[in-house]
Amino acid sequence: QVSLVESGGGLVQAGGSLRLSCAASRSIFSFIMGWFRQAPGKQRELVAFITNGGSTNYAESAKGRFTISKDNAKNTVYLQMNSLEPEDTAVYYCACRVGIQWNYWGQGTQVTVSS
Repeated sequence: QVSLVESGGGLVQAGGSLRLSCAASRSIFSFIMGWFRQAPGKQRELVAFITNGGSTNYAESAKGRFTISKDNAKNTVYLQMNSLEPEDTAVYYCACRVGIQWNYWGQGTQVTVSS
């Protein structure tokens, strides 16, 4: 069992930056960790994930602007978001994948980008 708590969301102007954090209740060293987002009226989508080996993967919309990273010693995953756009407005969720499924989810943090 893994509990995940996100923080760092808020209101930012277009072009600004935010860094989201996801604190896990136990070691995340062996897990794949990801960030998802869900905008109003839209399906939840994968934004980025990082493997246990540190390899990263990004959605097209996030490439070049967002960076996922993790600190195994702190059991924390980060999402650095730069050059934010109004289209990035969503609730952002941290998730942990065990096997082939994203089994554990945080409660979400709201990100609002004003134009």
